[in-house]
Amino acid sequence: MIARECKSRVEHLLSRNPAVVLTGMRQVGKTTLALEIAEERGATYLDLERPRDRARLADVDAYCERHANRPIVFDEIQRVPGLFEPLRGIIDRRRREGRRTGHFLFLGSASIDLLRQSSETLAGRVAYCELQPLNVDEVGGWESDRLWQRGGLPDSFLAADDQDSLEWRLNFIRTYLERDIPGFRPRLPGETLRRFWTMLAHSQGQTFNAASLGRSLGVASVTVSRYLDLLVDLLLVRRLQPWFANVRKRLVKAPKTYIRDSGICHALLGITSLDSLFGHPVVGGSWEGFVIENLLSSLSASARAGFYRTAGGAEIDLVLDLGGGELWAIEIKRSTAPSLSRGFHNACDDLQPARKFVVHPGGDDFPLGRGIEAVSLESMSRRLSGAA
Repeated sequence: MIARECKSRVEHLLSRNPAVVLTGMRQVGKTTLALEIAEERGATYLDLERPRDRARLADVDAYCERHANRPIVFDEIQRVPGLFEPLRGIIDRRRREGRRTGHFLFLGSASIDLLRQSSETLAGRVAYCELQPLNVDEVGGWESDRLWQRGGLPDSFLAADDQDSLEWRLNFIRTYLERDIPGFRPRLPGETLRRFWTMLAHSQGQTFNAASLGRSLGVASVTVSRYLDLLVDLLLVRRLQPWFANVRKRLVKAPKTYIRDSGICHALLGITSLDSLFGHPVVGGSWEGFVIENLLSSLSASARAGFYRTAGGAEIDLVLDLGGGELWAIEIKRSTAPSLSRGFHNACDDLQPARKFVVHPGGDDFPLGRGIEAVSLESMSRRLSGAA
């Protein structure tokens, strides 16, 4: 059992709110975390993918009344989208009785409709938290290469060997394409979507070009954009937006895309081991995406993130606003002896960040001059957690 950092966040939100929505891609560990919390709190657990558990909610008010003195965990809440409306009345009634917090924990593997429905129906009554794949702080810095290669989905990371891990991830991809995605968008062609997903893996960390991808797939660019929206909503792809600043320069406006779990990216590309990863053209983009996901998991909910790039070549891989307008500029290099391009220095001259870092795969921190620090991924994650 790997302790999840998100647990304390969920418990804090339950102590402050009547309901909490915990999202995350499938198999990321939501149910395991929820069952742990449920056992500690004496909560009731319902898996809404099971007909028997859904049948128990034929009369939601009566069921909640029978369990009025304990929290209820609803797993795969998107399977019963009309559930939020009756729960609103239950929450309001309990509030009038003086019971204001910790009633319901909702789990969902897609943000499609789920967040919209909950925000419309439970406005002011619900808080949100995302459980991301395992990060380097949770598994230990000495496991960072295995985490990068296999990804942060627990069953993949903890598999007996690389082949078992790869087979698990290939089955994960197949399940999404054949079962989960048709449940949300039944008319989407699974094979076309798989090709699109694989193309995004090949272009890991590059700016999104809907027209080019559309030509390759034989579909309109607007259709490609809808495919991307779907994978973003399913929490499978990260769409990192460009950072806009009033610098009187022509800025790149297209977002960058990343397969959020590095192991899924590698499975889509047929990368079977760490050695084959080092020899693959995607190695730089894969490392960049892996670092970004780890760092974003350390940020507070109020922080903002993006990348900065101008038409003239000035570029910063990750720009973070930690609050109060304080910017951190982060460059990501796969070399243990990182060197910086003129583009990074020019971008820092444009944005004037308070702190400048280069994240590298080594285990030590050292200065690079001009106010820039070279740091390990684990060290950078700790700094962001401390600043959150």
